[in-house]
Amino acid sequence: MMKLGFFLYGTGHHIASWRDPGVMPNANQSFKHYIAITRTAERGLFDFVFNADSNSTFGPDDPDIWKRTTVSMRLEPLTLLGGLAAVTSHIGLISTATTTYLDPFHVARMFATLDQMSEGRVGWNVVTSSAASEALNFSHQAHAPHDQRYERAAEFIQVAQGLWDTWEDDAHVLDQKGGLFFHSEKLHLLHHKGKHFQVRGPLMVPRSPQGQPVIVQAGQSEAGLELAARTAEVLFTVSQNLATSKKFYTDLKDRTAKCGRAPDSIKVMPGVLTVVGKTRDEAKEKFERLQALIHPELGVAMLSDIVALDLSKYPLDGPMPDVPLTNSQQGRQKVVMDMARREPDDPPALHAGRNRARPPRRGGHRGRYRRCAGGMVSRRRSRRLQHHAAGAAGGLERVRRACDSGIAAAPVVQDAIRRQDAARESGIASPRQPLCGVLRRG
Repeated sequence: MMKLGFFLYGTGHHIASWRDPGVMPNANQSFKHYIAITRTAERGLFDFVFNADSNSTFGPDDPDIWKRTTVSMRLEPLTLLGGLAAVTSHIGLISTATTTYLDPFHVARMFATLDQMSEGRVGWNVVTSSAASEALNFSHQAHAPHDQRYERAAEFIQVAQGLWDTWEDDAHVLDQKGGLFFHSEKLHLLHHKGKHFQVRGPLMVPRSPQGQPVIVQAGQSEAGLELAARTAEVLFTVSQNLATSKKFYTDLKDRTAKCGRAPDSIKVMPGVLTVVGKTRDEAKEKFERLQALIHPELGVAMLSDIVALDLSKYPLDGPMPDVPLTNSQQGRQKVVMDMARREPDDPPALHAGRNRARPPRRGGHRGRYRRCAGGMVSRRRSRRLQHHAAGAAGGLERVRRACDSGIAAAPVVQDAIRRQDAARESGIASPRQPLCGVLRRG
């Protein structure tokens, strides 16, 4: 069955969505807003919501660019997920935590606690930090090299999962009369001693209903794919067409099998920015209005950050210059560079700048140039099902263009939710089991 995820971002997942007149520009700090969209996603039978995070700003490390976007306003994600766990009942809750600037014990304890609070609905999006400026917030002078960050990440995950296995399922007997709280032989200290970490344990959080939080990743680089093949249960991707997606999907499944895991143990979920309208023309008009709100200083700067080269010195409608691999987000850099080589007459910089010589086809927050699916729900659904049936994806991570035009605002989707509500009330349908429950272990 195809899995559906929903990307949480207060104002929407487009770099200019906060400027839409129908959008609350400070939605990123509104807990009530996050409650409303998460509950709507739950009613709409999404498997999970996902909250991305960085310990710095996304995109260029430049206050003159920050002032044009909402990147400097973001709630701490795990606190936010704790609040959302209390007001939802079955939707999965996934958030980001870095392995480069945090310690395994902290991360293991926080996610284990959230898993208890949500009764087994939590997932951890493992990142090695794409923003080099994060180093400056943790007493480091520079970002660690890419390969070193992934080496640390592999050991970090090993330690966290070991801590989550501190307690056996039936360790706590809670014998009040006999005075025995737990069986000591069912408590396991970790005693980990590795290159990066020395952790004894125990973790003071009982084993969760799903055993352990689900491991999610989004790395697209060679090191990222290898780590995902060994450890991930979900991988978010940014593949841009069916042929590329099929190749990526097959490659990841092969890598997973070579690591001794069943290929079906990892789900591949491409992201898509949806623009909903009663007709394709209406959706296209909505998207073009939004694209027109991108400030001229912003689009090229965001794209420059991804490819690690100042593109303002190059013509917007010219070819993308060759650049070496960056130390930050190699996977996304490769996607954009491949796109530029594959479609030389339609360069990404053209869509990042103010030149609108051609209808824009790409957009997204933080310069993530994901294909946009516009038009009626039936058209978008058939396109995604094509990817699913063709062996290019196991699900879909949906991102909203703007907070007023996402799943809660489009009448066609509201009608679908009302039909689903009626079906549940009549006993015809039941809530989807959250992804974090489908992947329960032990």
